[in-house]
Amino acid sequence: MAQPIPTSLILGFLGVGKTTAILDLLKSKPENEVWAVLVNEFGEVGIDGAMLKTEGAFIKEIPGGCMCCVAGLPMQIGLNQLIHKAKPDRLLIEPTGLGHPSQILDTLTSEHYQDVLAMGPVICLVDPRRLEEPKVLGNVQFRDQVAAADILVANKTDLCTPEQLTHFDEWAAQLEPAKRAIHHTRFGHLAPGWLDGQSDALPVTDPEAHHHQHHKTASPAPAIDDEPWQQITNQGQGHFSVGWRIHPELILDENALLVMAMDSAFVRFKAVVQTVDGWRAINVVDGALTVIQGEPQAYSRAEIIASDQIDARELDARMRAAAGLDPR
Repeated sequence: MAQPIPTSLILGFLGVGKTTAILDLLKSKPENEVWAVLVNEFGEVGIDGAMLKTEGAFIKEIPGGCMCCVAGLPMQIGLNQLIHKAKPDRLLIEPTGLGHPSQILDTLTSEHYQDVLAMGPVICLVDPRRLEEPKVLGNVQFRDQVAAADILVANKTDLCTPEQLTHFDEWAAQLEPAKRAIHHTRFGHLAPGWLDGQSDALPVTDPEAHHHQHHKTASPAPAIDDEPWQQITNQGQGHFSVGWRIHPELILDENALLVMAMDSAFVRFKAVVQTVDGWRAINVVDGALTVIQGEPQAYSRAEIIASDQIDARELDARMRAAAGLDPR
């Protein structure tokens, strides 16, 4: 019988840097090992998965809503397909930052997977600056992610003041039950050794908190050649998203995208798009912009997440203008 696959859950609130952390971990993968990543996003167009594919791991996406909402059949199908295809030596799982971990952990530790997966320590990333926001501290998703973590990691410490880091340490030290380890890091760097060992299976604060349904498009996406311009919306957990899948022959204006991306009304803007100067991966969170050279994709993707209702038609007109198309 094959040995259970070491499996790690990487948690964290929206924009804390989970995808960056997994990219960093993938760079430490031993050459003789196969790693796989199961990734879920609140939005519908799978941008994090597109970024992760540049590191050569096997990637499976479950887009649209939080993984805990789809922790039943869709998640199990995606997980089973990934395990069958990749036959990985290690599995990393990245749920959306707007999700609760309890149902995901219940699925991963169920009888069906007890001989397939070996749950390693649950790692939760926290941006210490967000601890100053009452709406974050009071958010049930944030509390449950922290509660489920075996290892708590303060990320983006290069952007924090000494007072914010002291506040994080004091807050983390008061958590009960106590965490196995508390670390500081920046740029999403996680030590590979943190993945080793077993999870303590800590209880979350409110395992029944997530009984709701997302309002989302359920039908599968049409082929990009059949429908070269696709806009998709989603809402839930007090957030709204609008995303695009765009045929790669439609070249986007990078400067126009960057102007659009920096809108202060957005919680998050991310894109992997074909521009005049080639493929670009664009990420904006907390007003911080990152642009790197991207790998060619089957189509361009962009997504906006906001905590207030957003005008999808107006945003679509701006995106069309960036592609040199007449607004509709």
